Amino acid sequence: MRLGFWKDSGFGRPLPGEDVRSGGRAWLASRPDAEGEVATGPEAVKGTAIGTGTEKLDATLAADVLNKFRDEHGKFRNGLTRDTRGMLSLYEAAHLGIRGEEILDEALSFTTAHLKSVATNSSSPLVEQVIHALEQSLHRGMTKLEARHYISFYEKDPSRNEVLLKLAKLDFNRLQSLHLEELGEISRWWKDLDLASKIPYARNRVVECYFCIMGVYPEPQYSFGRTILTKVTAMTSILDDTYDAYGTFEELQLFTDAIERWDVDETDKLPEYMKAIYLALLDIYNEIEEEMRNEGRSYCVSYAKEEMKVLIRTYFTEAKWFSEGHIPTFKESLENALVSCGYAMILLTSFVGMGEIATKEVFDWVSKTPKIVRSACLIGRLMDDIVSNEFEQERGHVSSAIECYMNENGVSREEAITEIRKLINNTWKDINEQCVRPTAAAMPPLMRAVNLARVFDVAYKREDGYTNAHVLKAHIVLLLIDPIPI
Repeated sequence: MRLGFWKDSGFGRPLPGEDVRSGGRAWLASRPDAEGEVATGPEAVKGTAIGTGTEKLDATLAADVLNKFRDEHGKFRNGLTRDTRGMLSLYEAAHLGIRGEEILDEALSFTTAHLKSVATNSSSPLVEQVIHALEQSLHRGMTKLEARHYISFYEKDPSRNEVLLKLAKLDFNRLQSLHLEELGEISRWWKDLDLASKIPYARNRVVECYFCIMGVYPEPQYSFGRTILTKVTAMTSILDDTYDAYGTFEELQLFTDAIERWDVDETDKLPEYMKAIYLALLDIYNEIEEEMRNEGRSYCVSYAKEEMKVLIRTYFTEAKWFSEGHIPTFKESLENALVSCGYAMILLTSFVGMGEIATKEVFDWVSKTPKIVRSACLIGRLMDDIVSNEFEQERGHVSSAIECYMNENGVSREEAITEIRKLINNTWKDINEQCVRPTAAAMPPLMRAVNLARVFDVAYKREDGYTNAHVLKAHIVLLLIDPIPI
């Protein structure tokens, strides 16, 4: 949904002292969106408007535009802070930086400090929006969730366009109905599997799985993709728990071998509780295979199966490390964890549901774990480690990136987390760069990686939102339960 009325939010209007004829911040407010159109207003700072891959956003251009807002000492002029809307716009734009754009880092620090002051010491009508922005930037937030929040802000704006506001609400509610229908279908599938009685240790997180996959691609045309990918993700969650905390090393060896062979006849060799998992997994991929055959895209299936095999191999590697008491190096831990997190598998499998745009060449590209995919996986893995590390160690888990970094560098947990957060922020810059440089994939496939990174930013910002379901409850209610009053 394009919220055309976002043009009124300040993104694209001049900052104090800016000559509107100069184009000023146009480089930030007119970047091509995912469909090749020109996005204006705050939509341009959302992930759907990062760029098509043909535009180059470099440090020189950023400096040329923003230097005009500095004083003789090289600092941003204090007069800029009188325009809170302008500060919000610059704050959001600063999240689109790439490595080497120090001026955008400075802009982020400058605007963050000012907006924190507004949030605590101001009677500005934008206070609510400022507080939300400080908690969740547009660029790193889930697109539909941020649209839902913005609608609530916009309807309080005295200058709002009532027609566009109503259109946005109707569009949101219509898509919400589709998502709720899909979730109902998935919930019936899950109930029919009856895995809760067969595998009591498994987390029942099918709603949370759907919420996350909806974040990867919320668009209506990807209904089959959301449904099948949620099923795959729900089964992967059970596999993760099995390898992490339940299966014996010998049982895990049997299951890993069965996955490598991918044959229903292997079921008889497995322990009873593993049979249900194995058969359910094979059934999902059979469903994928049937749909892809009907679409004339059978080539997708082999890629999806192979990526699942790769994931299971890394699960087994971690189980072996734990069994042997092996503490990997930070680099060794990250290399394995970038696969064992399952995010690369989720991204590749998401392409199965994208139709003809996901060609064989695109699958060849994503199967090699290009930089944007690796970056999204790294963000998810590190954010997950930060919020779940202590719990995972209590239940007997292989050393996380935090322990490995502490051991390797002789630092405290707090120091390790500080450094890892820096790495996460720099990795976001890598994602931004991949979206404005030419790649082998078109923008729609690239956006799956961007959107997955956004899901991580929401789900793992303060706590492990997947393990602790209450963390995501308010978000789920906004997106799936409560329609917007018209």
